[in-house]
Amino acid sequence: MKAIVTGHTKGLGAAIAAELIARGIPVLGLARGRAAASAPGLLSEIEIDLADAAALAALLAGGALKDWLAGAGTTLLVNNAGVVAPVGPLAEQDPLAALRAVTLNVGAPLALAAAVVRAVGGERRILHVSSGAGRNAYPGWSVYCATKAALDRHAEAVLQDGDPSVRCCSLAPGVIDTAMQAEIRATPESRFPMKERFVQLKAQGALAAPEACARQLADYLLAPRFGLQAVDDLRSA
Repeated sequence: MKAIVTGHTKGLGAAIAAELIARGIPVLGLARGRAAASAPGLLSEIEIDLADAAALAALLAGGALKDWLAGAGTTLLVNNAGVVAPVGPLAEQDPLAALRAVTLNVGAPLALAAAVVRAVGGERRILHVSSGAGRNAYPGWSVYCATKAALDRHAEAVLQDGDPSVRCCSLAPGVIDTAMQAEIRATPESRFPMKERFVQLKAQGALAAPEACARQLADYLLAPRFGLQAVDDLRSA
């Protein structure tokens, strides 16, 4: 068994990679930088900006993923990397930021999913880290909501493809104490009217620790039932 984790250098992605490594599963991390802690023999890394479509295309055109996955048996793909920006109504959105968000939040996960399935046989388990924002619309988050909803629909369609060797789930992990949450709390209320809700969640200690979430997420990913439900929420799983 081998795993690919995007955005593995910080936040939930770092916790997920560490949790899988702790279970003896080799991880290939894809991110703009490298992890702070090394894990010789279990952590390999490729530095790549997944919001850069040309860089992603070059990676997929090469043989790095296929070579690393050789002999995996079961392959895990955790599409964790993502951004909430741009935040605000359309008149305040940077079009290039919207384009980067769609590439990172949607283009990269979908392309990596197809690449992994084509690169290696055996069982392939694909987990998209989704969000409640993919199931509900929020003011100021039109891009973020749309990109997370896209992951939900992708997982549902993959399930309908009917390939028993390919399991895919778009999983909302809950509200986690990460840098993204700090970014949300720092957003002016004029751009994100629901800001106070997230400020209160932090004040009340209601944000989940990344490590605790990662343990639960890894249990979910490795469970026999994974992929039977295409869209799910970790808090109710």
